[in-house]
Amino acid sequence: MSTFTIGETDFLLDGHPHRILSGALHYFRVHPDDWADRIRKARLLGLNTIETYVAWNAHEPVRGEWNATGGNDLGRFLDLVAAEGMHAIVRPGPYICAEWHNGGLPVWLTADDELCLRTSDPRYVAEVTAYLRRVYDIVRPRQLDQGGPVILVQIENEYGAYGSDSRYLELLMDSTRDAGITVPLTTVDQPEPGMLRDGSLPGLHATGSFGSHVGERLATLREHQRTGPLMCSEFWDGWFDWWGGLHHTTSAADSARELDALLAAGASVNLYMVHGGTNAGLTNGANHKGRYLPITTSYDYDAPLDEAGDPTEKYWAFRDVIARYAPVPDEVPAPATERPAFTVPLTPTAVTVSDAAVPVGAVTDEPPTFDELGIPSGLLLHSAVLRRADLPGGGTLAVGEVRDHAWVSVDGMRVGELSRIRGERALAVPAGERIELLVEEQGRVNYGPRIGERKGLVDGVRLDGAAVTGWTTARIDLAAFADLVSAAPTADPVREASFSGPVGLRAEFALDAASDLFLDTDGWGKGFAFVNGFLLGRYWSNGPQRTLFVPRPATRPGTNTLVVLELSSMTAPRARFLPCAHLGPHEE
Repeated sequence: MSTFTIGETDFLLDGHPHRILSGALHYFRVHPDDWADRIRKARLLGLNTIETYVAWNAHEPVRGEWNATGGNDLGRFLDLVAAEGMHAIVRPGPYICAEWHNGGLPVWLTADDELCLRTSDPRYVAEVTAYLRRVYDIVRPRQLDQGGPVILVQIENEYGAYGSDSRYLELLMDSTRDAGITVPLTTVDQPEPGMLRDGSLPGLHATGSFGSHVGERLATLREHQRTGPLMCSEFWDGWFDWWGGLHHTTSAADSARELDALLAAGASVNLYMVHGGTNAGLTNGANHKGRYLPITTSYDYDAPLDEAGDPTEKYWAFRDVIARYAPVPDEVPAPATERPAFTVPLTPTAVTVSDAAVPVGAVTDEPPTFDELGIPSGLLLHSAVLRRADLPGGGTLAVGEVRDHAWVSVDGMRVGELSRIRGERALAVPAGERIELLVEEQGRVNYGPRIGERKGLVDGVRLDGAAVTGWTTARIDLAAFADLVSAAPTADPVREASFSGPVGLRAEFALDAASDLFLDTDGWGKGFAFVNGFLLGRYWSNGPQRTLFVPRPATRPGTNTLVVLELSSMTAPRARFLPCAHLGPHEE
């Protein structure tokens, strides 16, 4: 069997110097039927390694209910990497950041106020150890010295930007070795002295995360990692987008120039990302550095392979650079092609969110949070009956804080909404007897001290300063909603200029063969879209993202069904599919 070790100056593959040319590809952001295609195209770029995070909350959304099948089948993903003749790097966290919901940590874990996250707190370490044992049961037999592809395993993730508990890192390292992981162990931090100092330990090989100023960054890394190979294990070749912002791009020429400088210095590299993929479903994270900014559904990242897996200008520029330092296959991937373009009418159904409401908990004085109910994300519907004396002529509804978006109705009539992004906490409401708040969790913070913050309506609801009590709460089962809309009768196509939400709409369309598609959401307000029951993710007129990517495996020859849950208002009741993605105006 082969060996992989760290020498005085180089990585050593079977005792010989070896440069890692890797690309980040998150299995949980790509439809599993597309894994092999993306891995192969990474190899044709000239890469010899695939790196992936492991998202704990994807595998164990409910405590004790571990799932490593389907889109969570890490073992199959690593086997496909091996089948392509490539190596693998596994980064199991437990914290991953990655612009992923809650930074990868399960909500059932972060909801425990007694746990000190990412520290040597014994209760936290016990949970993490159990998680890592399950991951390493998959990774252990797939290490290089056992005939598999795995050559490196990372401990934690950019820990120096968060804490300095060296005992915690020691415990993670011990758990990893005790689980039978024998390949070299690494850490990653931004090349800042304090971060590199606090984020690693002797016995862990420190690497850097950066996308520019290569010479300076490598020099700082070398000051802290005195021996062994230098590696940028997150070479930022693009960036992520958030709702209300711009679509971030980086010049292919500039990125290629930085990659060339990195390889010319003899360093190893992991492109972050080689293919970003999609935050399908309810998996997007959020940032909060003074303002809450939820991440878009698309995780295109302006990567060499775009959201649909097509090679971009950056792909070819990177391939030319890599060819100067390593053999590149003669074979090249097929160029991007336009996807089917067509338009079909959207027709409303009589299905309401209440039809998919599942009551949770008892009557409460304050609306319970998602965390109190053990619900990671989605929609909660809170209802309370008012005495006439409470709201005789209307008044001001105020919430301590909305996390993250709420639509307010009185006696079944929509009267307004509150947005965390806009800092809204109050609005005028008319007189009525029943008040309802439909609350959306838009993405949990994935970086910094706000990880694990409570979601929902925080600190109660008041009318003209008086607390509103007697709340009943239900979660909206989005999958059940999509099924109900798919099966419900629809009216003939309508000519209305708009629909007010919440409303379930449906369209059917025919395909000659399964195909990737780009669903245009221009003219839609805010909500969720499904194709054949597959939750594509969130859309929002707040932009920048305009199209939702429909992966080919979610479609089929013949009749396909699109379901839309419009929560706000829709001015264009049609479903239009475009030949290519539209991710919004670029950052200049």
